[in-house]
Amino acid sequence: MSRIGNKVINLPEGVKIDVNGSTVTVTGSKGTLTRTFSNLITINVDGSTVTVTRANDEKHTKQLHGTTRALLNGMVEGVSQGFVKNLEIKGIGYRAALKGTDVVLNVGYSHPVTISAVEGVKLEVPSATEIVVSGIDKQKVGQMAAVIRSVREPEPYGGKGIMYKGERVRRKIGKKAGKK
Repeated sequence: MSRIGNKVINLPEGVKIDVNGSTVTVTGSKGTLTRTFSNLITINVDGSTVTVTRANDEKHTKQLHGTTRALLNGMVEGVSQGFVKNLEIKGIGYRAALKGTDVVLNVGYSHPVTISAVEGVKLEVPSATEIVVSGIDKQKVGQMAAVIRSVREPEPYGGKGIMYKGERVRRKIGKKAGKK
Protein backbone atom coordinates (compact mmCIF):
# COMPACT_ATOMS: atom_id res chain seq x y z
CA MET A 1 0.00 0.00 0.00
CA SER A 2 1.60 3.24 -1.11
CA ARG A 3 0.70 5.99 1.34
CA ILE A 4 2.30 8.70 -0.77
CA GLY A 5 0.81 7.37 -4.02
CA ASN A 6 -2.72 7.36 -2.62
CA LYS A 7 -2.61 11.01 -1.50
CA VAL A 8 -4.67 13.41 -3.57
CA ILE A 9 -2.90 16.39 -5.16
CA ASN A 10 -4.87 19.62 -4.76
CA LEU A 11 -4.28 22.09 -7.57
CA PRO A 12 -3.69 25.71 -6.51
CA GLU A 13 -5.57 28.44 -8.32
CA GLY A 14 -4.09 29.19 -11.74
CA VAL A 15 -2.47 25.78 -12.25
CA LYS A 16 -3.64 23.69 -15.20
CA ILE A 17 -2.80 20.04 -15.96
CA ASP A 18 -3.06 18.42 -19.39
CA VAL A 19 -2.73 14.62 -19.56
CA ASN A 20 -2.01 13.24 -23.03
CA GLY A 21 -1.47 9.49 -22.70
CA SER A 22 1.51 9.13 -20.37
CA THR A 23 2.77 12.69 -20.98
CA VAL A 24 1.73 15.31 -18.45
CA THR A 25 2.04 19.08 -18.93
CA VAL A 26 1.61 21.36 -15.91
CA THR A 27 1.16 25.08 -16.52
CA GLY A 28 1.16 27.79 -13.87
CA SER A 29 2.10 31.40 -13.21
CA LYS A 30 5.85 30.64 -13.05
CA GLY A 31 6.05 28.53 -16.24
CA THR A 32 5.36 25.14 -17.82
CA LEU A 33 6.79 21.70 -17.05
CA THR A 34 6.35 18.53 -19.14
CA ARG A 35 7.21 14.97 -18.14
CA THR A 36 6.50 11.50 -19.47
CA PHE A 37 5.52 8.86 -16.92
CA SER A 38 5.19 5.07 -17.09
CA ASN A 39 2.20 3.50 -18.84
CA LEU A 40 1.55 1.40 -15.70
CA ILE A 41 0.38 4.52 -13.84
CA THR A 42 -2.88 6.33 -14.59
CA ILE A 43 -3.25 10.04 -13.80
CA ASN A 44 -6.82 11.28 -13.33
CA VAL A 45 -7.70 14.99 -13.21
CA ASP A 46 -11.03 15.78 -11.59
CA GLY A 47 -11.64 19.51 -11.28
CA SER A 48 -9.02 20.85 -8.89
CA THR A 49 -7.76 17.46 -7.67
CA VAL A 50 -5.41 14.92 -9.24
CA THR A 51 -5.25 11.24 -8.30
CA VAL A 52 -2.63 8.69 -9.29
CA THR A 53 -3.62 5.02 -9.61
CA ARG A 54 -1.60 1.95 -10.56
CA ALA A 55 -2.51 -0.87 -12.96
CA ASN A 56 -1.55 -3.83 -10.72
CA ASP A 57 0.10 -4.76 -7.43
CA GLU A 58 3.49 -5.89 -8.72
CA LYS A 59 6.52 -4.60 -6.81
CA HIS A 60 7.80 -2.42 -9.66
CA THR A 61 4.37 -0.84 -10.18
CA LYS A 62 4.04 -0.09 -6.47
CA GLN A 63 7.43 1.64 -6.56
CA LEU A 64 6.38 3.75 -9.54
CA HIS A 65 3.10 4.71 -7.83
CA GLY A 66 4.59 6.81 -5.04
CA THR A 67 7.40 8.15 -7.22
CA THR A 68 4.98 9.34 -9.90
CA ARG A 69 2.77 11.10 -7.37
CA ALA A 70 5.79 12.81 -5.75
CA LEU A 71 7.16 13.98 -9.12
CA LEU A 72 3.74 15.27 -10.18
CA ASN A 73 3.31 17.12 -6.87
CA GLY A 74 6.76 18.67 -7.34
CA MET A 75 5.75 19.86 -10.81
CA VAL A 76 2.55 21.46 -9.44
CA GLU A 77 4.46 23.13 -6.59
CA GLY A 78 7.19 24.33 -8.95
CA VAL A 79 4.92 26.09 -11.45
CA SER A 80 2.88 27.72 -8.67
CA GLN A 81 5.54 28.69 -6.08
CA GLY A 82 8.95 27.68 -7.43
CA PHE A 83 11.90 26.20 -5.56
CA VAL A 84 14.79 27.97 -3.84
CA LYS A 85 18.06 26.67 -2.38
CA ASN A 86 20.21 29.03 -0.33
CA LEU A 87 23.95 28.44 -0.05
CA GLU A 88 26.39 30.20 2.25
CA ILE A 89 30.15 30.48 1.98
CA LYS A 90 32.35 30.37 5.10
CA GLY A 91 36.08 30.94 5.17
CA ILE A 92 38.55 33.80 5.20
CA GLY A 93 38.79 35.27 1.70
CA TYR A 94 36.09 32.97 0.30
CA ARG A 95 33.59 34.87 -1.82
CA ALA A 96 31.23 34.67 -4.79
CA ALA A 97 30.40 37.16 -7.51
CA LEU A 98 27.89 37.24 -10.34
CA LYS A 99 29.33 37.73 -13.84
CA GLY A 100 26.44 37.84 -16.33
CA THR A 101 24.49 34.67 -15.56
CA ASP A 102 27.56 32.81 -14.22
CA VAL A 103 28.78 32.62 -10.64
CA VAL A 104 32.51 33.14 -10.05
CA LEU A 105 33.76 31.49 -6.85
CA ASN A 106 37.01 32.35 -5.07
CA VAL A 107 37.25 29.58 -2.50
CA GLY A 108 40.93 29.00 -1.77
CA TYR A 109 42.12 27.63 -5.12
CA SER A 110 44.86 29.28 -7.18
CA HIS A 111 42.21 30.28 -9.72
CA PRO A 112 38.58 31.41 -9.61
CA VAL A 113 35.97 28.74 -10.43
CA THR A 114 33.19 29.75 -12.84
CA ILE A 115 29.86 27.93 -12.80
CA SER A 116 27.27 28.50 -15.52
CA ALA A 117 23.57 28.24 -14.78
CA VAL A 118 21.62 25.52 -16.60
CA GLU A 119 18.47 26.42 -18.51
CA GLY A 120 15.53 27.07 -16.20
CA VAL A 121 17.68 27.90 -13.16
CA LYS A 122 18.44 31.41 -11.94
CA LEU A 123 21.54 32.18 -9.87
CA GLU A 124 21.73 35.22 -7.61
CA VAL A 125 24.45 36.53 -5.32
CA PRO A 126 22.86 38.91 -2.75
CA SER A 127 26.16 39.25 -0.86
CA ALA A 128 29.72 37.96 -1.28
CA THR A 129 29.00 35.01 1.01
CA GLU A 130 25.51 34.01 -0.17
CA ILE A 131 24.26 32.28 -3.31
CA VAL A 132 20.57 31.79 -4.15
CA VAL A 133 19.58 29.09 -6.66
CA SER A 134 15.96 29.29 -7.84
CA GLY A 135 13.73 27.80 -10.54
CA ILE A 136 10.58 25.81 -11.22
CA ASP A 137 12.15 22.35 -11.70
CA LYS A 138 12.98 20.81 -8.32
CA GLN A 139 15.56 18.42 -9.76
CA LYS A 140 17.47 21.12 -11.67
CA VAL A 141 17.52 23.49 -8.69
CA GLY A 142 18.80 20.78 -6.34
CA GLN A 143 21.39 19.57 -8.85
CA MET A 144 22.70 23.09 -9.51
CA ALA A 145 23.00 23.74 -5.75
CA ALA A 146 24.85 20.43 -5.31
CA VAL A 147 27.27 21.30 -8.14
CA ILE A 148 28.06 24.67 -6.54
CA ARG A 149 28.49 23.04 -3.11
CA SER A 150 30.83 20.39 -4.55
CA VAL A 151 33.37 23.07 -5.60
CA ARG A 152 34.45 23.34 -1.94
CA GLU A 153 32.48 21.08 0.39
CA PRO A 154 32.45 22.04 4.07
CA GLU A 155 35.31 20.46 5.95
CA PRO A 156 34.94 19.25 9.55
CA TYR A 157 38.15 20.71 11.03
CA GLY A 158 37.97 24.42 10.17
CA GLY A 159 34.30 24.59 9.18
CA LYS A 160 35.19 26.32 5.90
CA GLY A 161 33.50 25.73 2.57
CA ILE A 162 30.20 26.11 0.71
CA MET A 163 27.18 24.76 2.57
CA TYR A 164 23.41 24.91 2.46
CA LYS A 165 21.88 27.62 4.63
CA GLY A 166 21.17 26.08 8.04
CA GLU A 167 23.33 23.00 7.35
CA ARG A 168 25.23 21.89 10.43
CA VAL A 169 28.72 20.64 9.82
CA ARG A 170 29.82 18.06 12.35
CA ARG A 171 33.11 19.38 13.70
CA LYS A 172 36.12 17.27 14.61
CA ILE A 173 38.72 18.09 17.26
CA GLY A 174 41.91 17.56 15.23
CA LYS A 175 45.40 17.00 16.66
CA LYS A 176 44.56 18.46 20.05
CA ALA A 177 43.43 15.05 21.34
CA GLY A 178 46.93 13.52 21.12
CA LYS A 179 48.77 16.28 23.04
CA LYS A 180 49.36 16.21 26.81
